[in-house]
Amino acid sequence: MSTRFVLVALLTAMLAGTAAPALAADPGTLTIGVHVTLVNRWLDPADTEGLITPFMVLYPIHDALVKPMPGGLNTPCLAESWTVSKDGLTYEFVLRKNTKFHNGDPVTAEDVKFSFDRYRGSGAKLLKEKVKEVQVVAPNRARIVLKEPWPDFMAFYGTSATGAGWIVPKKYVEKVGDDGFKKAPVGAGPYKLVSFNPGVELVLEAFDGYWRKTPAVKRLVMRSIPDESTRAAALKAGEVDIAYLFGGTLAEELRRAPGLKVVGPVIYGVYWLDFLDQWDAKSPWHDRRVRLAASLAMDRQTINQIEMIGLGRPTGSFVPPEFDFALKIDPPPYDPKRAKQLMVEAGYPNGFDAGDLTPLPPYTALGETVANYLQAIGVKSRVRSMERAAYLAAWREKKLHGLLIGATGAAGNAAARLEPFVTKDGLFAYGTAPDLEDLFVRQAREQDRKQREVLLHQLQKAVADRVLTAPIFQQAFIWGVGSRVEEPASGLVQGYPYVAPAEDLKLK
Repeated sequence: MSTRFVLVALLTAMLAGTAAPALAADPGTLTIGVHVTLVNRWLDPADTEGLITPFMVLYPIHDALVKPMPGGLNTPCLAESWTVSKDGLTYEFVLRKNTKFHNGDPVTAEDVKFSFDRYRGSGAKLLKEKVKEVQVVAPNRARIVLKEPWPDFMAFYGTSATGAGWIVPKKYVEKVGDDGFKKAPVGAGPYKLVSFNPGVELVLEAFDGYWRKTPAVKRLVMRSIPDESTRAAALKAGEVDIAYLFGGTLAEELRRAPGLKVVGPVIYGVYWLDFLDQWDAKSPWHDRRVRLAASLAMDRQTINQIEMIGLGRPTGSFVPPEFDFALKIDPPPYDPKRAKQLMVEAGYPNGFDAGDLTPLPPYTALGETVANYLQAIGVKSRVRSMERAAYLAAWREKKLHGLLIGATGAAGNAAARLEPFVTKDGLFAYGTAPDLEDLFVRQAREQDRKQREVLLHQLQKAVADRVLTAPIFQQAFIWGVGSRVEEPASGLVQGYPYVAPAEDLKLK
C-alpha cells in the first residue's frame, strides 16, 4: 500500500468526521455504556458491598460455587452439586470437573477455602461468626461447617447478597497481593481482563476455557458514561450497543428512536428514603411522626411514572415481594394534608432545614423530585451529588448525614436483605433497636420454616411501622439496546439489572 494512498485515506476519514466509534462497530465487540464510574475494588469479589453494583463486573470476570442464574436463585456453577447434613451443620460442595481460571490453574477446594477466608465485604462478620471452618476434603470437594444450624446460609453464600461464594485463585492472589489482584484480576468467569482504565473503560475478552460455554461475543467493553444524556447520544450514534439506566423522558425518546429498543425488567432493587440522623435524639427525624410525614408527602405513583415510565412498582416494603419470607406491604398513600398535620403535632409547623439529601448516584433527578415533595411540607434540603464509589464508601463509613436515597438490588431472602441495613453489625446500618436485633437473631436460629416466616414478618412489619425508612419503589431498570444486538441478556436472571449471563450475549 503506497504512502500516498494511506495519507488520502486518513484525510478522507478526517473530513468525514474523524472518530468512528472506537469499538462498538467491530463485528466481534459489544460495547456497554455504563451509568457509573467503574472502580478497581469492584474487580475483587472479596470487597462486595451488599449492593448489586459490583456484580455488573463480577458476572463476566468471575464465577461462584452457586449463584443466581436463569435456572434459579441458587444455581450450581463452579460446584456441580452440594449437600446439607441432616443436622444442618455441614454443607459439602462437589466442584465441577475441568473448571479453570483464566491463567490455566484449576479451580480447587483450596481456592474455595482461601476465597472465604479472605472475604471482607458485606455480611463477612455474620458469615464468619456462623461458620466454624472451611475444610478441604479433596481437590474437588470443599466442606463448610457451621457452629450451629443456620437456615440462611445459602441465602448469604449462594446469591448476590454477598460475594463470599465467588472464587478467586489462591496461588495468583498470594503472588500479586490484594492491590495487584485489583489491578489485574484473574477469574474463572466467561471473560478475562484485557485492560482497565479506572473511571473510563474496562475491556474484556472471551475465555474459551469457560465451563458453561465460550461466549459468542468475543470482546466485551464497559465504558463509563455517567451522564444520562451523553449515554443516550452514544447509543443513538452507535458508539455503544447497550446503555444502562434511563429515566422517563429519555426512555420515551429512545423507545421512539428508529433502530433502537427499550427493555425494562423489574429487578430486586428497592429505593428508599433513609433518615440517617433518626438515632440522634436531638434530630427532628428521631420523631416517628416526622418520618411518617415525609413518607406520606411522596406521591409514589407519580414518581414511578416520572422515573420509569410507569414500569416500576411503588412499594411500602424494604424487601421485594419475590423474596422468600417477604411480607407484602402496600405503599403508603400520598397524603400531604395528613403529612402537614403530623409536622404540626411533632412541633414543626414551619418545617425545618434537613441539610443534605444525598441520592444514590446517578439518581440526582430522583433526589430533586423527593426534595420537592418534602419542601411542600416545610422540610428544606439540598440535593448533594456524588460519584457512586465515593458515595458507597461514605455510606459504609457512616460519614453521610441528613437524608439519603438508598437502594440495593442484591439477591437473597428477606433476612439477607435486612441484615446490612437494620442489624447492629450491618454494613450500612447507622443504628438499630434491641428488639429488632433480637428478632433477627432468633429467626437465624429457627429451624422451623413457618416459625421463621412469623419472625421475619414481625421484623419487616416493625421496620415499616416505625418508618425506619420510607420505601419508594421497586425499580424497573431501563436500558437502551442498539440494532446490532440480537440477545442483550436482559432479564434472563430474575431480579438482576445488568447483562447476565454475559456468555449469552449475541450480536447479529
